[in-house]
Amino acid sequence: MSETTTNTGRFTRDQILTMVSTASLNFSSMIVYSLLGPFFPQEAVKKGVSNTVIGLIFGCFALFNFSTSLILGKYLVKIGAKFMFVTGMFVSACATILFGLLDKAPDGKIFIILCFVVRAVDAIGFGASITASFSILAKAFPNNIATAMGSLEIFTGLGLVLGPPIGGILYQEFGYEIPFISVGCFILLLVPVNYFVLPKYDAEPTTGSFWMLFTFPKIWLMCFSTFSLSSCLCFLDPTMSLFVVETFHLKVSYVGLVFLGLALSYSLSSPLLGLISDKYPGLRKWLFILGSFGTALCFFMLGPATFFHIESKLWLFIFVLVLDGFCIGLSGIPVYPEMLSCAYENGFEEGLSTLGLISGVFSAMWSLGAFVGPTLGGFLNEQFKFENAAAMQGLFPLLSGILLLIFYVYEAFKNRRSGLVAAKPTDEERAPLLQEQQNT
Repeated sequence: MSETTTNTGRFTRDQILTMVSTASLNFSSMIVYSLLGPFFPQEAVKKGVSNTVIGLIFGCFALFNFSTSLILGKYLVKIGAKFMFVTGMFVSACATILFGLLDKAPDGKIFIILCFVVRAVDAIGFGASITASFSILAKAFPNNIATAMGSLEIFTGLGLVLGPPIGGILYQEFGYEIPFISVGCFILLLVPVNYFVLPKYDAEPTTGSFWMLFTFPKIWLMCFSTFSLSSCLCFLDPTMSLFVVETFHLKVSYVGLVFLGLALSYSLSSPLLGLISDKYPGLRKWLFILGSFGTALCFFMLGPATFFHIESKLWLFIFVLVLDGFCIGLSGIPVYPEMLSCAYENGFEEGLSTLGLISGVFSAMWSLGAFVGPTLGGFLNEQFKFENAAAMQGLFPLLSGILLLIFYVYEAFKNRRSGLVAAKPTDEERAPLLQEQQNT
């Protein structure tokens, strides 16, 4: 394989091709992920599915993604990053098409079971591709991974932006099947393209393991931060469209447009946040803390929560979504490079094997949040209504922000104390000085 860096600082051919392949994955996967939001909850209700079960259908995707990411992250080197990337896209495309045929299934239990099965298969494919993509990206951009990830989040946001309106419009014009079949066929076309475009990255296995990673407190905090952000974001999938339709009386096609506020602010701010994260690593801690508290505040105001006694307004709802997208980017973009730095600082070898472990952990924690968010969200929405359910969901990033603040304050105090101890001269260091003074 050719070198991935140059002395001029320009992107190499391999870096450009890696960016193209990863961008296509981010874009297509986010369209698939966000496609269901505007219309599937209403369609599932017609099939006799409760809000809680709808949340489980959304959440099961993340549950299988969680387990897949951990397993495939560990065996990334043996399987091959490129093979995992391309095969995962193929599996996800086929599952997306099959999901579009589920409206033919009988109402009730059979429909529910088939939804779970197809979503699980889709999750396995998506988990394989995204875990491989994180590792490949970090391998191709070892010195500016946050900048590369932040830039590619434009395509993630673009997929999130286009998914809901495309899904809503196609559903309203052509029915349930066409949105899934169209997007699934589009991803199938990307599979051979990525097979020929994506460079192959070879690597040797290293001695690191998941168990070693989780002996570091900072890794636990990064994992919880990732979980809390994902949980909040995915909480909106089964709940927001129902709230918007019921409260603001919007058509399904317009519901997709409401999703734009969060996706646009996240995708447009991510490149800048990635650049700041790479250029000023010391600022990452403040990005984490500010993003966590900001996300918590947004979810308290999303309804808003009933104890605020503020009437729900469409303009306020969209404004909070825009602010929330920026706050999620504040915490989400620096997480991966911070986890990677922690691993390297504690003796993990640089290489694709370590990148696979970090990618697996990062993807798994995001997936765990994506399971808890819609699952818990569907239940809370059913029991307490959206306004209070969103506020309860905001407790996750609030707790994350508090824990991060305590940890970094303790770390700063510990480093300062260590510096003072190191600067204080010992008896042995003072002894020669005393002898010289006595001799003179």
